[in-house]
Amino acid sequence: MSLGAMQDWPLRVMRLVDHAEREHPDQEIVSAWADGSMSRTNWREVAHQGRQMAQALERLGMKPGDRIATLAMNHSRHLTAWYGACGMGGVLHTINPRLFDDQLDYIANHAEDRVLLYDRLFQPIVDRMKPRWRTIEHYICFDTLEGESGFAEWIAPEDGDYSWVEGDERDPCGLCYTSGTTGNPKGVLYEHRSTVLHTLMSVTPDVFDLSRRAVVLPIVPMFHANAWGIPWSVPATGAKLVLSADYRPERMCKLMREESVTHSAGVPTVWLTMIEHVERTGEDLGTLQRVTIGGSAAPRAMIDWFRKRGIDIGHAWGMTETSPIGTCCSKPTNWNDLSSDEQLDMIAKQGRAPFGVELRVVDDEGRELPRDGISSGRLQCRGPWIVKRYFKEDQDALDADGWFDTGDVAVMHTDGTMQITDRAKDVIKSGGEWISSIELENAAVGCPGVSEAAAIGIRHPKWDERPLLLVVRGDGSRVGEEDIRAHLKQHVPSWWQPDAIEFVDELPHSATGKLSKKTLRDQYRDYRFADAAAMVGRD
Repeated sequence: MSLGAMQDWPLRVMRLVDHAEREHPDQEIVSAWADGSMSRTNWREVAHQGRQMAQALERLGMKPGDRIATLAMNHSRHLTAWYGACGMGGVLHTINPRLFDDQLDYIANHAEDRVLLYDRLFQPIVDRMKPRWRTIEHYICFDTLEGESGFAEWIAPEDGDYSWVEGDERDPCGLCYTSGTTGNPKGVLYEHRSTVLHTLMSVTPDVFDLSRRAVVLPIVPMFHANAWGIPWSVPATGAKLVLSADYRPERMCKLMREESVTHSAGVPTVWLTMIEHVERTGEDLGTLQRVTIGGSAAPRAMIDWFRKRGIDIGHAWGMTETSPIGTCCSKPTNWNDLSSDEQLDMIAKQGRAPFGVELRVVDDEGRELPRDGISSGRLQCRGPWIVKRYFKEDQDALDADGWFDTGDVAVMHTDGTMQITDRAKDVIKSGGEWISSIELENAAVGCPGVSEAAAIGIRHPKWDERPLLLVVRGDGSRVGEEDIRAHLKQHVPSWWQPDAIEFVDELPHSATGKLSKKTLRDQYRDYRFADAAAMVGRD
């Protein structure tokens, strides 16, 4: 006798666009193109064109499991391609155009991409890489130029009378590669199930806080960890989506005002340029209510700037291997009883794990450390949207208990809040103690006149390593070394004071917008502190 059961409803990403098409068919999807033009579509049209694309891919001979690559910025055709590729059972591979040629060569061939859809903006990359991309059989441009056919003409012959390919919810649907700062990039293969579970988590109040009333402008590219999952999250809630191929702050501010944007997300470097623009021009951010900052730690001064303008901050942590959200700051029940400084202290940390993610920190011997807000160790995580094994690797990327080592150094606080103190390879080891390069940089950015800062460890004959602080001045700023040291004295321990401060015109960034510490360490490999040279001379 049956005792009853629930319907078996495989968690596949196409159910997200089906939901949006059925329940929110007319909700706007706005595209701000690189040439300054605008276009508008909706979920009804995106779903229909996605089915047309699935038919077109099958006509090219594509089969479930084949990798369909994109090389594109944020716009509605790229969004359609996500659902068209996954809808025919393919694996969507978003390629980061900011990677070096050798990395572009490696990931496309390693993924064995068969089709590439690309923006005309990246035609030089395509022309340059075509001879090196051995597996790509078909190149389709998203743009339509006079006398040429593009994406619209490619799918136009199809009628859209198509049923999405069904299958196991653990089938792959997406492929993203890490930025490859050490060695070749590694592929992370997302499943339908993992992606849908990540989506259900991401829309909650403590993460992206999305609803049908939201107007979302991601200032994070769709090729960067799937735009943090926002193109999956928005159709689940019926929010309005604003996509832009142009991240210049003047364009973003204009879009925010004209489209009544309420929610946005991006890495700290994006917001630094936005803040500088607003301060310089006096422009406002319209109806913006919530900003999610991730990719690297948000400086305390940045968080404070938004809060003073009534904008809520979601400070998040994650990585390609975590789909990418791993934590986000959440407000406790006594939030309103906390002082402004106490609230700022809490937001400056990377937040708590949502349901579906487990976190711990361990010492070098793998022993779990207490959640005391003091014990610092290697951050590990596990959960249903955390990587198990890299694409085409023979071994799992986990320890015997199923934990994934993130490469970050962190502390866990008594309330479960996680705080990143550094990347394991970036921490500065001085006299047997650790100096957090992230905290030192964020403290420096809080000094008036400092636009950006980076701290790296330099070899020292007595202390092993000591910090070198590299500083970019803001426009028109004359901030000097003594100003910065006086500011740091109020925010970091005295022994964290850098042994030298150098002013530079710009700092190098990785393909995902993060400070490239590896580049800086290479550039300053032969740098020597004055007192270190004197010590060597005395020896």
